[in-house]
Amino acid sequence: MPDGGALSMPDGGPHVEMRSSVDGVTAPTASTLGELRASGHVHKPLRAEIRDNLLAALAEGRDPWPGLHGFEDTVVPQLERALIAGHDLVLLGERGQGKTRILRTLVGLLDEWAPVIDGSELGEHPYEPITVASRRRAEELGDDLPVRWRHREERYAEKLATPDTSVADLIGDVDPMKVAEGRSLGDPETIHFGLIPRSHGGIVAINELPDLAERIQVAMLNVMEERDVQIRGYVLRLPLDVLVVASANPEDYTNRGRIITPLKDRFGAEIRTHYPTQLVDEVAVIRQEADLVATVPDQLIEVLARFTRALRESSAVDQRSGVSARFAIAGAETIAAAALHRATRQGEPEAVARPVDLETAVDVLGGKIEFESGEEGREDLVLDHLLRTATAETVRGLFAGIDFALLVEALEGGSLVATGEQVSARDFLAGLPVLGESDLYDQVADRVGAANDGERAGAIELALEGLFLGRRISKDTAGGETVYG
Repeated sequence: MPDGGALSMPDGGPHVEMRSSVDGVTAPTASTLGELRASGHVHKPLRAEIRDNLLAALAEGRDPWPGLHGFEDTVVPQLERALIAGHDLVLLGERGQGKTRILRTLVGLLDEWAPVIDGSELGEHPYEPITVASRRRAEELGDDLPVRWRHREERYAEKLATPDTSVADLIGDVDPMKVAEGRSLGDPETIHFGLIPRSHGGIVAINELPDLAERIQVAMLNVMEERDVQIRGYVLRLPLDVLVVASANPEDYTNRGRIITPLKDRFGAEIRTHYPTQLVDEVAVIRQEADLVATVPDQLIEVLARFTRALRESSAVDQRSGVSARFAIAGAETIAAAALHRATRQGEPEAVARPVDLETAVDVLGGKIEFESGEEGREDLVLDHLLRTATAETVRGLFAGIDFALLVEALEGGSLVATGEQVSARDFLAGLPVLGESDLYDQVADRVGAANDGERAGAIELALEGLFLGRRISKDTAGGETVYG
């Protein structure tokens, strides 16, 4: 947003002067109801606000779903239709399919700033107070009713459903402190509202919805359909303006819990998510989400992506549990850590991950996979086989057309190439057999765009691993050292 000048409100109202408010982002200056009316502000119901902003983004060719990969033709169209229809929605999918990211992305469809009655418990719009206390203040103060501007990030609330979540957490309960102040139990102002009413004017997301006890799900029925708040005999007709979204693992319907049928009926849309169907989307997710402490070349990210996809297709893995995208993300972070560890100990100028680091990742990631019961004791064999398969597929695609005959002949003639977790890139390169005037090593490095010794060593090491997997050379691993020959 540019500094200074006049900007239009998201609802298309007249231009109003702006001022700095949240993280350097400017907010409107209207501070009372009278000033708000004078600015020409128009109040929209939440669903109309989301619909208009979504349609505006689509009309302008802007992507309203930044950071989502592989959902363009499946999940996104269903999601957009549900929001345009104004439906509450639930996302169904196995772990690590990006359900929470989708829910959090909804924030971007809200107006950047929204006015609320300053000090109101439920963050009500100044034009439409809904609680007894706010209506009383509005009558008493008139145009002097104080207004506060709420950023879109404040209008999103998220709750991880757990079996110990209570009705008070989500809906509300009688506040004993307010009763102790002398108010009667029949006074609606004795109620302390829960998360859903407090999300009035915004979005409330409930992760892992089936983990809520069924009696808690029952308490949500009226809030979602009739917008009533029922608390210990109170029946408050509050016209709550809130979008309820949720996520769930389909297996929860039969294992840990289920979404009760009446609550499922309240959601206007059930949208099935999935893992990326294309390799390029898998790679994009890893690159986007992984926090890497060292350089991890694209070819190693591709190996991890292929490895993850192979696990999802393996009959040895329990596919009902799924193989989360976090598996590959954690793998990329682990091999980056291994590279930084080696660079620090060996005094390398650049920390660059190499294929030898892949095995360190598998050693610590096995616990993230749930295998079928008949595979007990074979877990390491399955992981090793699928990693080799993923590596071989990557090598075939990357180095197709390069003739490795001279390197194979050198190794058959007795040359050895040693590498390992603590072998520096410089030492690895210095130990390569001389191939006369051949530019083979340069060809391999050029295929991956190697810019330094670490990347060059990683490319040649990957080529050696490919030759081994193709049964053209041998490999011996012991004591943290790998020797090709």
